[in-house]
Amino acid sequence: MGLLDLFRREASPRALRREPLFDDDFQRKLEMLALVSRRVFAGRLRAERRSKKKGSGIEFADHRDYVAGDDFRSVDWNVYQRFGKLLVRLYEEEEDLSIYLIVDCSTSMGFGEHKKFDQARKLCAALAYVGLANLDRVTVVGVNDGVVSRMPTTRGKGRIFKVFEFLSRLEPRGSTDLAAALKSFVAQHKRRGLAVLFSDLYDPAGFEAGINILRFNKFEPYVVELCDPAEARPALKGDVRIYDCETGEERELTITDGMLEKMASAVNEYRASIERFCAQKQVPYFAADVNTPFDELVLRVFRRGGFLR
Repeated sequence: MGLLDLFRREASPRALRREPLFDDDFQRKLEMLALVSRRVFAGRLRAERRSKKKGSGIEFADHRDYVAGDDFRSVDWNVYQRFGKLLVRLYEEEEDLSIYLIVDCSTSMGFGEHKKFDQARKLCAALAYVGLANLDRVTVVGVNDGVVSRMPTTRGKGRIFKVFEFLSRLEPRGSTDLAAALKSFVAQHKRRGLAVLFSDLYDPAGFEAGINILRFNKFEPYVVELCDPAEARPALKGDVRIYDCETGEERELTITDGMLEKMASAVNEYRASIERFCAQKQVPYFAADVNTPFDELVLRVFRRGGFLR
């Protein structure tokens, strides 16, 4: 059991009375966020990318020889006047964006009375809403050591209630294996697009392999790491027994101030390693603190990823 396993403790087993995640107040905030995000998924993450298919778009791509039956309106008459050749203008088709929202549903996400898991689902719902409002194709997937649940691809703002329903049914359970889960994900989704991963990235085998699977399979990964400050400096003192909530492995420890400092340092170094990796691979990355209001986080995510002008 490595140092990071020390922080993957299960929340209190007592039953918690949980308020609805997606109430009327939440939906009002989504409307506000949609208004302020004037241009969503801009730049290379936006659906302004054009396919190699030739169609009826507005961006000129090439010419081809005129053949009987072609629409005369597509003939380039300037070329005909200059060279006496009948050529037809071809344009690049613009494709809508496929947005995949991947939520880590492993047990470690339930640490701290589901704070990380709830924040992840709220952020996921907010990005789904804005994507749907822009008529992009949105798919939501739950993963742990595999794909545990999938909401079929949908589009249109009115489908947000399907997203709410799907996210409300997810529960944090099982172990984490991002490489195996995302390998299954790419095998199931042949249409490439933006893949936003919401996770605490507590993977015993390392988070890098999973992100690389998205990269190598031509998806555009965006990493949102869910962070709970309590994991860096837990309220522990003296002799304690801790256990890994995913494997059940236990360990007895005597917690001292010096050990708490080392634990905080280990967590901070781990998060720094995630940021370094993402920077090196040019993968947009955002650390989402569970104690920050979700609407404030959404705006920060948009700005960090170039989603807002």
